[in-house]
Amino acid sequence: MPKKAIYPGSFDPITNGHLDIIERAAQIFDEVIVAVLHNDAKQHLFPVEQRMEILRAALQHIPNAVLQTFDGLLADFAEASGTNLVIRGLRVVSDFDYEFQITLTNRQLKPDLETVFLMTDAKYSFLSSSVVRQIASFRGNIEQLVPPASAAALKNKFGSR
Repeated sequence: MPKKAIYPGSFDPITNGHLDIIERAAQIFDEVIVAVLHNDAKQHLFPVEQRMEILRAALQHIPNAVLQTFDGLLADFAEASGTNLVIRGLRVVSDFDYEFQITLTNRQLKPDLETVFLMTDAKYSFLSSSVVRQIASFRGNIEQLVPPASAAALKNKFGSR
């Protein structure tokens, strides 16, 4: 039976750590829905349309990655997408505490919703979108931290040295 899974996030911007998880998930699942959270209540560096554009460029080499946006509850989006599988990336032990809480909450909302945890490559264990945004805001070198489309968008936003 073909399986599809959702990899949700704000991807503001997508990092090489995110990309690592998506590439590996694409080898496991027939379809990976990369679901970009659209939340007007949250302050994002890039609007959802630009995040989608950056992701489109970063994921073009992954034919079974499908881009979508969602707002509201992940459990509702999963049901509407016809899947009960969610992918979450883990970098460090502290990520697990947060993700475990979210997983149990989602199960209360949709009991058959399963979460698959993938550990990021160790070389990305320190990496987060917030770290990348901070480095970029000081015009630091982010080339090795993000896909080229993210680097270009960040340089356009903050400038470069």
